[in-house]
Formats: sequence, C-alpha cells, structure tokens
Amino acid sequence: MEFEGKVLEILPPVSGQSARGTWERQTVVFEQANKQFGKEVAVTFMNKGQDVSGLRVGESYTVSFDIESRNYQGRWYTDVRAWRVQSLQPQMQSQPPVQDLPPFLEEPMASAGAGVVDDIPF
Repeated sequence: MEFEGKVLEILPPVSGQSARGTWERQTVVFEQANKQFGKEVAVTFMNKGQDVSGLRVGESYTVSFDIESRNYQGRWYTDVRAWRVQSLQPQMQSQPPVQDLPPFLEEPMASAGAGVVDDIPF
C-alpha cells in the first residue's frame, strides 16, 4: 500500500539489542495529502536510518508501507512500517556549467569571383 503525505515531524531514533542483533527504529509523522481533514499517520522505519536522514520536514513524499499487528501479553499493537519513500519534489537536473566560448569570428569576405570556391551541394 502507499500514500502521499507531507512530513510533519521526525522523531529521534530508538535502538536496542535483541536475540537477532542490534535494531534501530525511527518514527516519522506524515500528514496525508488529498484528505478533506488532514489525517496524520505515524510511520515506523526499522533499520532504515539512511532513508530517514534524507527526509525533510515540510516536504512531500510517496510512502510505501505494510501494516503489521502483533499480540504481546494479551494486548494488540499495530505498526505502519515503511519499506520505501520517494520524494514528490521534482529532482534538480544537474547540468554542466556553461563554458565561456570565444566570440564567433566571421570569415573575411573574398573579392567577388577571385578564387571563391562554392562548396554548397547543388
């Protein structure tokens, strides 16, 4: 699933140790676009610090996500977990700088009929 939204807040990362190794989780709050009343969604990024570091508050993104629920001691917890984020802002095309070229030099005018070679095809 996916939605388009603007970043409202980027929360600090939380990390820990599990039986499978070290993990890092970071939550980003988005305001969904195209909603009559702005709907806010807290999206979790697991071990994706490089994705979160590229996000900017106030900019819009397309967020691809999965919804995951789990039961812990009789209570249910639900996460919206992002697996891809793409910017909606147009990418700046990097163009090489314009080089200063020497001025265009015109060929000197040859006297009429004196050794003028016409190299234009018929």
